[in-house]
Amino acid sequence: MSDTQEKTYGTIRWVMLGVLCASLLLVAMDATILNVALPSLIDDLQVGPLEQLWIIDIYGLVLGGLLITTGALGDRVGRKLLFISGFVLFGVASVIAATAGSAAQLIGGRVLLGIGGAMVMPSTLSLIRNIFTDARERTMAIGIWAAVAGVGATVGPIVGGFLVEHFGWSSAFWLNVPVVLVTVVVGLWVLPEYRAPQAGSLDWFAAVLSIAGVVCLAWGVKHLAKGEAGLVDWVILLVGIGAMAWFVRRQLTADDPLLDVRLFRNGAFTAAAVATLLAMMAIGAAMFLVSLWLQYVHGYSPSQAGIRMLPAALTLLTASLLTPMLMEKFGVRTVLGVGLGAVSLGFLLLAVSPEPTTYPVVALVLVSFGLGDGMAVTAAAAVLVGAVPADRAGQAGAVEETNYEVGVGFGVALLGSLHARIFSQHMANPPVPADKVEQASGSVGGAYEVATELPEPAHTQLLDTASHAFDTALTTTSYISAVVVALVAVGAVWLVPRGFRVTGEH
Repeated sequence: MSDTQEKTYGTIRWVMLGVLCASLLLVAMDATILNVALPSLIDDLQVGPLEQLWIIDIYGLVLGGLLITTGALGDRVGRKLLFISGFVLFGVASVIAATAGSAAQLIGGRVLLGIGGAMVMPSTLSLIRNIFTDARERTMAIGIWAAVAGVGATVGPIVGGFLVEHFGWSSAFWLNVPVVLVTVVVGLWVLPEYRAPQAGSLDWFAAVLSIAGVVCLAWGVKHLAKGEAGLVDWVILLVGIGAMAWFVRRQLTADDPLLDVRLFRNGAFTAAAVATLLAMMAIGAAMFLVSLWLQYVHGYSPSQAGIRMLPAALTLLTASLLTPMLMEKFGVRTVLGVGLGAVSLGFLLLAVSPEPTTYPVVALVLVSFGLGDGMAVTAAAAVLVGAVPADRAGQAGAVEETNYEVGVGFGVALLGSLHARIFSQHMANPPVPADKVEQASGSVGGAYEVATELPEPAHTQLLDTASHAFDTALTTTSYISAVVVALVAVGAVWLVPRGFRVTGEH
C-alpha cells in the first residue's frame, strides 16, 4: 500500500469510528434520556408507579440480556450486517415509541429499542478491533468508544430535558430517526464486513436461557425491592435463577459456548465484571433519582434539570479519557479501587447531607459519580480484556457490555424500587382524601399530581410531606449503596493482582 493509500485509509478508519460512535451514543443515551421526561409521561399517558419503572428500565434489561447472544450472532452472520440491521430496527422502534398513545405501546417500543441496541453495541466494539490493526491506534479508538458509551448515559437527561421542555417527550425518540438514517447510509458505504472464520452454529436454546434468566431475575428483584412480591413473583425469580444455572452448566460442556464461564475463575476478571455492574447500577439509579429530585422536589423544568446534571457528564468524559494514562502511571488496581471509592463517596455525601438536600451538594455528588464511574468502568474494561487469553478477548468485551447495560437497568429496578418502597412507607398517611391515598403514596409523581387538585393549605402541606419523604428515602438508599459499593471496591482491589498492567495487545 502506497503512502497516499495508507493516508486515505487512515482517514477512512476514523470516519468508520465516527459512524460506530454515533450509533453507540444514541444507544447509550436511550438508557437515561427518559429520566427527565417522566413527569411529562405521567401527565400525558397516566402511567402508574410500576409502569414508570418498566418504561425506564426495560430498555436496559432487554439490551443487556441479549448482548451475549447478539455478539455470538455477529460472529456468524457478519458484524456489519448485524450492525446495520440493528440500527434500522432501532430507528423503527423510535417511531413506535414516539407515537405511543399508551404505556403499553411505549414499553413495547422500548423493548424493540433494546433489541436493536443489542444488535448494535457488540458490533461496534468488534468492528473497532478489526478496523484498527495498529495496537496504539486500537487502544485510542477503544478509549474513545468507552468515553462515548459513558457520556451517552449521562448526557441523556440533558438532551432529553431540552427536547421535552421545548418539543414534548416524544421528541426524545424522534431525535433518533435522522441520526439513524445518516448513519445507516454512511455505514453501508464505509464499514467493512467481518465474520469469524471458524464459528460454529448458534446455540439458540442457550440464548433463550440467558435472556429468560436476566428478565426473570430483574422482575423478581424489582418486586422484592418494592415489597410487593407475591407467589407469582417468587416463582418468576426462581425461574430466573434456574435458567441462569442451566445456562452456566450448558456453557461448561459446549464446544463453542456463547460465553466461556470458566473466565470467571480468574479473580481479576470477576472483580472487573462485578465492578462494571456495580458502577453502572450506581450511575443509572443516581441519574434516575436525582432527575426526579430536581424536577419534583425543587420544581426545575426538564431542561433546567438536565443542565444541572451536566457535572456528571463532563467529569465522566474527562475521567474516561485520562484513565489510560492514570493506569500506566499508577496501575490498574489502584485506579479501579479509587474509581469505585469515588462512587461510594458520592453516595455517602448524599446520605449525610442535611435535609432538605441542596443543589450544591448534589452537584458535588454528581462530580464524584462521574469521576468514579469514568475511572472504574474504563479500568474494569482494561482488566476484562487483559486478564484473559487473546482468543477470549471478544467474549470479555461481551461481558463488559452486558454488565454495563444490565447495570443501568438493575440500578433503576433495584435502587429505584427500594427508594419507592421507603417513600411509600413515609407517605402512609398523606393529608389527602381517602380516594387519593394510594396515588399520593405510590410515587413522588403521584403525590405532586394529587397536590395540583388540592386547595391551600392542603396543597402545600402535601408537597412538603412528599418532599420530606423523598429526601428521607434518598438518604436511606444512599447509605445502603455507599456500603455495597465500598465492599465491592475492597473486593476488587483484593482480587486484581498487584502490578497488573494492560499492554494494549490482545
